[in-house]
Amino acid sequence: MSGRARLALCAAAATLMASCALLPLVDPATWFLQAAFLVAVQTAVGAAARRVPLARPLTIAVQALVTLMLLTLSFAREHAVAGLLPGPDVFRYFGELLQAGADDVSRYSIPAPLSDGIRLMMVGGVVVIGLAVDALAVTFRSAAPAGLPLLALYSVAAGLADGGAGWIWFLLAATGFLVLLLAEGRDRLSQWGRVFGGGPRTPGGDPSGSPTAPVRTGRRIGAVALGVALVVPLALPALDGGLLDAARTGVAAGSGGGNTISAVNPLVSLSDSLNVDEDREVMSYRTNSEETQNLYLRIVSLDEFDGTAWKPAKRHVEDVPGTFPTPPGLSDDVRRTEVETRISAADWYAQDWLPLPYPASQVGINGKWRFEPVGRTLVGDHGQTTRGQEYTVKSLIVQPTADQLANAPEAPEVLKREFTRVPNSLPQVVAATARKITANSANDYERAVKLQDWFALEGGFTYDTEVKVGSGSQAIARFLRDKEGFCVHFSFAMASMARTLGIPARVAVGFTPGSPKSDGTMSVGLRDAHAWPELYFEGVGWTRFEPTPNRGSVPEYTRTETPGAAVPDPDAPSRSSSTAPSAAPSGSEECTAAEKKLEQPCTSESPQAAFGATNDDPPWWLSLLLWLAGGLAVGTLPLLPMLWRMRTRSVRLGSHSWTGSDTGAAASASGQEADGDTTRDLRLESHGRAEARTAAIALEAWQEVSDTAWDFGIPPDDSQTPRKAAARIVRVGQLEPEAAASVHRVADAVEQVLYAPSPRPAPGLGADVRRMTQGLRANAGRGTRLRALLAPRSSVRVVWAAAERWHALKYRTATRWAALVRRARPSEQSGGAGG
Repeated sequence: MSGRARLALCAAAATLMASCALLPLVDPATWFLQAAFLVAVQTAVGAAARRVPLARPLTIAVQALVTLMLLTLSFAREHAVAGLLPGPDVFRYFGELLQAGADDVSRYSIPAPLSDGIRLMMVGGVVVIGLAVDALAVTFRSAAPAGLPLLALYSVAAGLADGGAGWIWFLLAATGFLVLLLAEGRDRLSQWGRVFGGGPRTPGGDPSGSPTAPVRTGRRIGAVALGVALVVPLALPALDGGLLDAARTGVAAGSGGGNTISAVNPLVSLSDSLNVDEDREVMSYRTNSEETQNLYLRIVSLDEFDGTAWKPAKRHVEDVPGTFPTPPGLSDDVRRTEVETRISAADWYAQDWLPLPYPASQVGINGKWRFEPVGRTLVGDHGQTTRGQEYTVKSLIVQPTADQLANAPEAPEVLKREFTRVPNSLPQVVAATARKITANSANDYERAVKLQDWFALEGGFTYDTEVKVGSGSQAIARFLRDKEGFCVHFSFAMASMARTLGIPARVAVGFTPGSPKSDGTMSVGLRDAHAWPELYFEGVGWTRFEPTPNRGSVPEYTRTETPGAAVPDPDAPSRSSSTAPSAAPSGSEECTAAEKKLEQPCTSESPQAAFGATNDDPPWWLSLLLWLAGGLAVGTLPLLPMLWRMRTRSVRLGSHSWTGSDTGAAASASGQEADGDTTRDLRLESHGRAEARTAAIALEAWQEVSDTAWDFGIPPDDSQTPRKAAARIVRVGQLEPEAAASVHRVADAVEQVLYAPSPRPAPGLGADVRRMTQGLRANAGRGTRLRALLAPRSSVRVVWAAAERWHALKYRTATRWAALVRRARPSEQSGGAGG
């Protein structure tokens, strides 16, 4: 292995060893295998480009292009041209992924889940650092500056990680950098000659005089530097307090940082609470609300579904604000009422999350609490719990109408992408059942009501708290088959099915409103523990639904009756669920009463119809032509070397139709009597053109001979004369006498051009080249013939020509710039003369 190849391997290894520091940040660590593969391919491409050789900027450009194509294939295949070539849509999608990854990084604690955005950040960051290290250490032969990108990679990981094994990752990164330095030192040393390994010739001689002393000295220096780097930080004062301290302190009962939630899943105790023998009081509250049936006390939302269970995501938290921000998605058109509730938690009830009516707008409480803005929940800090807490909550009772929910516009893309995500392991029966139940629905609101009523009334489900919660990808499928369960099963199933329909959904966990007591307060017990789905509608926000039969209260906006009326008959939802949502916004051809009154033109009330009315997609025939053109371009791309070679051969051999008529014309012109200066000049010019034409034909024929032999595995050797090169082609190619004679005739013609005072034209060189080509093809194997046809080796001359043009362009640009600078600068000599 050459020194340059060894250096490239060490650069890739140093990059991967430094990137190991990122492993504790994300779980699972499967991204590392993908990053290692991309770095390996990137290194191989760089080695091939340097072997050609390409100019240094072109080498880096080729590596970057191949890396970009591989990233496109891995992350944005569906947005690329032919699934591989990046275009504007790919870069736009990369931007969205990076933005989503940045949002995930700000929300999650370590280790964060491996979302698509985070995976792109990790893999893309490693390959970019790998490209920088390879360019500095191998392409530009300067390994020392390559330590800067390696240091940046390690520093990012070290600044985020909070484990006690950070010294291991530092040791790996430092070792990789030292190995890279050692490889570069050996490569430089080998350029001075052979490195001998013998010891000193005389006993007691100075070991430093040994040729191996530089290597030993380098190792010793590296070991001392590594030891100093590990030991010195131990003697430095610790950095405590401020931002660093906040990043190292725990929130809730888990191991999260002070800016993240990391607490246990509340479902662990929910099923136990529903099956207790004695219904103990958890809390009591007093409220100024006239009705309490919708006053659910919400603890936390479960918004992450990994295929086995719903769980709360690790979110970013902040200090509790004096007044909470407006709930996401809630517009001013929706009716709302603010109520105040005074809550007292039992002395024995210790919960990390604070039960609150949703959506809360203000909380007055003592203790160490943090606010999570996405779920609008409060979580205890440093072991803070609800035990014996008394607090006041101001919250909103949101009362949307069926029309407002039915006419809700599309949810924001960022929110929809997160809250409609379902794992690939989700059984197909879940989505199929959801589509079957909601068939012929006009909008997401109708679909949500149909799902709720199917679980609560029409689907034949039985409420049973003895059924196990279950886990695994088949848990929801088993529930849909057996149709037995309690609130966890119903809420999980409805939220999962809503997501398969493209409706943003999550699961809320908390308590139902409880039961009234004689003193006017409400009592909430263990058996009031509950879980319910929340679906998002733009303009209303997160909206509660109740699919569990015989539990809680069915929201009034899912019934036919006008919101705010008396509690309806329990059978009402089953009779109206399929018709109420479609009464007003049933189709794009219907007009509202206000539009008819104002005699305005009817517009589509359906978001889908409105979207279709403004569709700017190109016609189908144009799309078909674009796809055909793209497919043709992609199919032609691998054939470009063959097409270039055929074109070059045609141009070279086409010029050999030169016949003796040109020779006669040249001789006639040279044999004319000189009738004056004009005639003599014309004769000399004609003679010069004939010689130039002869030289061009011979040189092009010889170039074609060399390239054809190269295509068949006989590389050119510019150090040999044409005669020796021809003999080598005949010998290696095992040419028959006729083909061998053709090669020698072309070589003789080239020598005539190069060495004869007046070269003679050699007709028939094109036929000689063709005979040699046929001879090489007859003696070559099938693989060699295919390689010569489809991937000719001589096509690399295109890259060489591009590199030469690039250098020539840089030289001309630099020369012209220098000339412009000289013209703009006043001449010192003229200035002196003027004085």
